[in-house]
Amino acid sequence: MASRASAPVLRSLPAPGTYLCGLTWDGERLWHSDQQAGRLFAIDPTTGAVLTTVDCPRARADLAFHDGLLCQVGGKPKRLLLVDARTGRAVGEKEVAPPSGRLCGVEMSPEGMWMGLRSPAVLQLRDFATMAVLREFPVLGHPSGLTYVDGVVLYTEFENCQVRAYDAVTGAPRGVVPLAGRPVGMTWDGSHVWYCDFAARRFNAVSLADLLPRRV
Repeated sequence: MASRASAPVLRSLPAPGTYLCGLTWDGERLWHSDQQAGRLFAIDPTTGAVLTTVDCPRARADLAFHDGLLCQVGGKPKRLLLVDARTGRAVGEKEVAPPSGRLCGVEMSPEGMWMGLRSPAVLQLRDFATMAVLREFPVLGHPSGLTYVDGVVLYTEFENCQVRAYDAVTGAPRGVVPLAGRPVGMTWDGSHVWYCDFAARRFNAVSLADLLPRRV
């Protein structure tokens, strides 16, 4: 059987570091975290220029944006590290119970924060204020970066070089599509889905339509 083609890369920008982790969108800029550098970077989505750099030495995985806060998965055990996106100041953190190293992907949605966890692999919707689990369903593979678009949760798989999609209400699978490179952090800017290609040290933009096969 012939292998499936990867989703076409529509745009690509260079990453500023070497150990790509998280990616999110604040409404104007991409924000990216690099574990080795221990920093968060604000990236111009047109030129790829670094607009702002914020120290975050405990960064370990994905990144989300909510109400002016950068929510970085970091620490041991993993938790959410909260950073004011305007000032770059650390303003607190949120425990993700039970404490573990399973948490990999995070992104906000109108209903709350979606999280992707490994071993076993599950998607969770949590209340951001209390971190209480509102919804959970088992999924396939090994979630890395995660994003949410219009009732669909998508997550990358670093090992299998692909993205999986699930219905955010029912937990039904919506498809699996190969991605170029080694995908980690992922986000939606309202027009394109962006992901970090760890191997190429780049941010790639792809079409949402290419990630969600038509239902028949």
